[in-house]
Amino acid sequence: MTLEQKIGQMVLTGFRGLTVDDRSPIVDDIRNGRVGGVILFDKDVALNSDIRNIESPEQVKRLNSKLQEYGEGNLIISIDQEGGLITRLKEKHGFRPTASHKLIGETDDREFTINQAAETAETLSAAGFNMNFAPVVDLNLNPSNPVIAGFERSISDDVDVVVKHSAIFVDELRKKSILSALKHFPGHGSSTEDSHEGFVDVTNIWQLRELSTFRDLIDIGKTDVIMTAHIFNSNYDKRYPATLSKGWLTGILRYGLDFQGVIITDDMQMKAISKHFTLVESIELTINAGTDILMFANNVDFDEDIARKVNNIILELVKTNRISEERINESYERIKLLKNKING
Repeated sequence: MTLEQKIGQMVLTGFRGLTVDDRSPIVDDIRNGRVGGVILFDKDVALNSDIRNIESPEQVKRLNSKLQEYGEGNLIISIDQEGGLITRLKEKHGFRPTASHKLIGETDDREFTINQAAETAETLSAAGFNMNFAPVVDLNLNPSNPVIAGFERSISDDVDVVVKHSAIFVDELRKKSILSALKHFPGHGSSTEDSHEGFVDVTNIWQLRELSTFRDLIDIGKTDVIMTAHIFNSNYDKRYPATLSKGWLTGILRYGLDFQGVIITDDMQMKAISKHFTLVESIELTINAGTDILMFANNVDFDEDIARKVNNIILELVKTNRISEERINESYERIKLLKNKING
């Protein structure tokens, strides 16, 4: 693999369209190795439209099949299918209803969770997905949290309950060769604000036990991918939010919790990042912090050329020694092992 190809594997983007063909910009990105993965959405936020990538089970299956064909079987095709309010494959589009994480936690029944997770895994597998950005392992510490509790995305405020049901979720996805991405490290459950909208400071409210769900799931081997949170905590990093923090990602997640898998960012176009850092700054910081895959959901803001821009920025940062080639190689090796889990 060339340096350019390795860099391309580190980029995951969203795109527009219910179908793709040889003229589609995302197909050009896939064919030219500028992306290693894509993410699908039901809504187009930038256009305020209910039409984006998802119309029906049959349409999504055709779309994903075509994407994977262009990717020569080596493409990550991802989605946020948590359950309840945060589902992209909705009933109105012909998909099965799903239980929220909150309901799973309140029910607290192993068989119920197995059934719900198995249905989700079957739905994703049939549609051609191989990564789900779930389960959410944030503790439900703030009932007024606008982005976690407000959307019923947390299983519980009890670490053991979250770990028990999250492990089941991961297991059922794996049975269908679907990767899971735990989110949002180091914990978004105590926050009072939404990082989609802007800077989120949890310095005075974040609790050490928010790491416990991640630690326990790492210890029992139930982690494929971990997604970062754009939260800021000056007790641990006085300058940067977790997504851009080497102290959080390398110091605590890699060394402290011994996570050797793939780290993926939450959407780098969310306002907590894009309002406070330039594109070049945020890319340089997150890769040097320890990130392996950078997500540009391309939905809050849409840029048809985002993959090319990101690839060129990373390549220039390597050429000017602001990011080492060794750092790129580390991420490439982790991504290669991750993709082997799907294809192996």
